[in-house]
Amino acid sequence: MIHFDLTGKDFRRLLDLVYIGNWVLNSTRGDDRIPDYDRVESLVFAQCLQQEGTQELYDIEDGVVLPSVAFSEGGIHEAIMDYEDAVFFDILAEELARRDMELANESEEDYRELERRMEEYLDEFDENGLDDLFLDK
Repeated sequence: MIHFDLTGKDFRRLLDLVYIGNWVLNSTRGDDRIPDYDRVESLVFAQCLQQEGTQELYDIEDGVVLPSVAFSEGGIHEAIMDYEDAVFFDILAEELARRDMELANESEEDYRELERRMEEYLDEFDENGLDDLFLDK
């Protein structure tokens, strides 16, 4: 068994990290969840049973300790959404820049041009989101 000392604040951050990790790995899997990650999340959240001031962070269902609704609705999903937005716009900017350049493999010069075009797209997304993005079929 591994043991390490965490401050209350550090433990709270660990809960966030475990929840986010399990969310990333399992949230899109439907019934095909990876049970090992659910189990580890439960083990970490079970430590709340021994921590003062953490009662609102967990629920127990069928003997399994889970993140509570209060925990999952307490702002953690805003952090996940911020990450998802950043990744989405980065990937979209790169794909659009590659499309514009008809780029499959890049040289050093192509890479600089790709980065320049990506920055243009990212600036546009920062300013207008997807409002000015249109598909022409």
